[in-house]
Amino acid sequence: MLQLSRKTLYALEAVVDIAYNARPDPVQSKEISERQGIPQRYLEQVMQQLVRAGILRGVRGPRGGYRLARERRRITVADVMRVVAETDAGGGDGAGAGCGSALGHQVVRPLLDDLQAELTARLDAITIEDLCRRAGAVGIPMAAREHADFTI
Repeated sequence: MLQLSRKTLYALEAVVDIAYNARPDPVQSKEISERQGIPQRYLEQVMQQLVRAGILRGVRGPRGGYRLARERRRITVADVMRVVAETDAGGGDGAGAGCGSALGHQVVRPLLDDLQAELTARLDAITIEDLCRRAGAVGIPMAAREHADFTI
């Protein structure tokens, strides 16, 4: 029943990918795009929103890419979802727009608000580190990083 927007799913996948695969070098969006099947142009927009929100840090240069802006145990799933929700909340209330009756305002809307609060509280308890552990537990391989060796 719960359906997340594609943008929210992309944002979560990107943040977990960065947390899971980041080693000494930042993770490039091209790598995330290839691993997760996210269109790169679309991914860049999501990544910039996450940078502005302080979830990610952009690193410039030839070896640039993205890193987590803070420890993965200090970023929750709800943090990432809030960033997307805030940028998508263009103006309308969305779900409340169709609740014009007393029944809608006094019964249906409070129920949905309570469920939203419970869901948010649950997602605030799940960190990106928890998701990385799950990825390891189910056997998702970490990206192999090839480093150029310039020793002679």
